[in-house]
Amino acid sequence: MWTKEELDRYHRQMILPQVGPEGQERLKRSSVVVVGAGGLGVPVLQYLVAAGVGRIGIVEMDRVELSNLHRQVLYTTEDVGKPKALAAKERLLALNPLVQIDTYPVRLTSENALEILKPYDLVIDASDNFPTRYLVNDACVFLGKPLVYGAIYQFDGQVAVFHHLTPEGEMGPCYRCLFPKPPPPGSVPSCAEAGVFGVLPAVVGSLMAAEALKVLLGIGKPLAGALLLYDALEAQFRKLSLRRNPACPVCGDHPTQRELIDYEAFCGL
Repeated sequence: MWTKEELDRYHRQMILPQVGPEGQERLKRSSVVVVGAGGLGVPVLQYLVAAGVGRIGIVEMDRVELSNLHRQVLYTTEDVGKPKALAAKERLLALNPLVQIDTYPVRLTSENALEILKPYDLVIDASDNFPTRYLVNDACVFLGKPLVYGAIYQFDGQVAVFHHLTPEGEMGPCYRCLFPKPPPPGSVPSCAEAGVFGVLPAVVGSLMAAEALKVLLGIGKPLAGALLLYDALEAQFRKLSLRRNPACPVCGDHPTQRELIDYEAFCGL
């Protein structure tokens, strides 16, 4: 049974024929873990909490910095210095107290990744570094979890859904099918070094949230087997087709990597 608060809160979403009361109940029973509560993680978390996803995990070890606030709009000046995971939980529960929010203010590693990610239906990679992206991807393949991925750089962003059935009914690629090896140390500057357009994470993070909700609800065509590219300067989108690599060392026909490793050494961190 729905409470009056739930009916009022989710009414505009529940009247969509693709959602309805059944879909809203599905969201209520669903669980999502978001790795990263920074530029991308903030809009993802806000929209999943607002939509009524029943249980949400936040994996984030950093603290709020003043330089975050031009793009990480969940936080305020008074949050500077606070652990992001805890500050985010407080703000998100103020938005929707009906959801359960778990916090993991730790670094995700090969030793804890499977344990942290396993209880959730869907994993969202909103991290900002290559070691975490490869670790999350490998863990999702090992656990059989779909992965919503997003990344940003200056004025450009990209979104995909990895390790999920494509519209054709085939298992889609994983992150390693697209990027088989981590980049050489120092070859890709961070946002702190290269800069980022303040509104870009909101656009890309909202697209990631939309993909997550589509996967949870089983509606539409998620970006499985596709990579969506966004150019903020030109206001252009492009969608590229992707296929699973049969020779992928993690999700291929004959995988050679069967345990998690930490990638800091490969990426110069």
